[in-house]
Amino acid sequence: MAARKPKVIVTRKLPDPVETRMRELFDTELNLTDEQMGRAALEAAVARADVLAPTITDKIDAALLEKAGPQLKLIANFGAGVDHIDVTAATERGITVTNTPGVLTEDTADLTLALIMTVARRIVEGANVVETGGFKGWSPTWMLGRRITGKRLGIIGMGRIGQAVARRAKAFGLQIHYHNRKPVSVRIAEELEATYWESLDQMLARMDIISVHSPHTPATYHLLSARRLKLLQPHAIVINTARGEIIDENALADLLAAGAIAGVGLDVFEFEPAINPKLLKLPNAVLLPHMGSATIEGRIDMGEKVIINIRTWMDGHRPPDRVIPAML
Repeated sequence: MAARKPKVIVTRKLPDPVETRMRELFDTELNLTDEQMGRAALEAAVARADVLAPTITDKIDAALLEKAGPQLKLIANFGAGVDHIDVTAATERGITVTNTPGVLTEDTADLTLALIMTVARRIVEGANVVETGGFKGWSPTWMLGRRITGKRLGIIGMGRIGQAVARRAKAFGLQIHYHNRKPVSVRIAEELEATYWESLDQMLARMDIISVHSPHTPATYHLLSARRLKLLQPHAIVINTARGEIIDENALADLLAAGAIAGVGLDVFEFEPAINPKLLKLPNAVLLPHMGSATIEGRIDMGEKVIINIRTWMDGHRPPDRVIPAML
């Protein structure tokens, strides 16, 4: 007699190939409407599921986990970040948490470089002029942006994505600097010709471009605080494709409006999906709808990792992408 398939509840619409495979392997409930689950729906899900497959839009906190049935033993997150999950509370209840690291690296790095180029060369501003009929012909002093070759890029967080950004930026002629909890290996530092700054304050004051690639943890909340943002040079631009909470968004908007910094490129926001209305009014703020990992290939790869984590757990083994509190 075949073993019972685990009850897997997926909280959002996933790519069709992923959903099809999950239906084949598990007793899977899908969210075909892609409407975000409310609190009551999440409580019902954790009460019935053996495995919950949430996304960043689902808040899996200690209070929700108190509603979980004894059969819930795995939270297989669709995404690399787990700041929306109380991993400690889950672990204390004997629930394993997994994520999908690595598969977002290249896509997020691509978008980061796109934002650097877009902000520095005022691409969105230029496109808007054309679309609104404002282009009256070439002028030698109109729509001047800034060259990025030879500029200093300061990367905050030199993990997989930070390193992928550095490799791309180096090919564009940028000088690589970084702040991290500890220096990268000598081999990587030499490959990237990267300069390590133990002091984030000192690095910020010297860079032309700042790109954020840290995870969101209590230690990185408002890492770029109002005080630190004031250290930036007036011609500096700030890029964030990590988590919105890492930057004091209100302070960033105020400095940008005052001309204290030159531009920003944001794919994430502090109170997402709400966006600071000050930013919406500024032409030198390029704002994207959290699309860093939004490629067909990336999302399918994420789903495949979720499936691997569930299958490994089903077989009684430790899932390859298990997250434990000590990692955060």
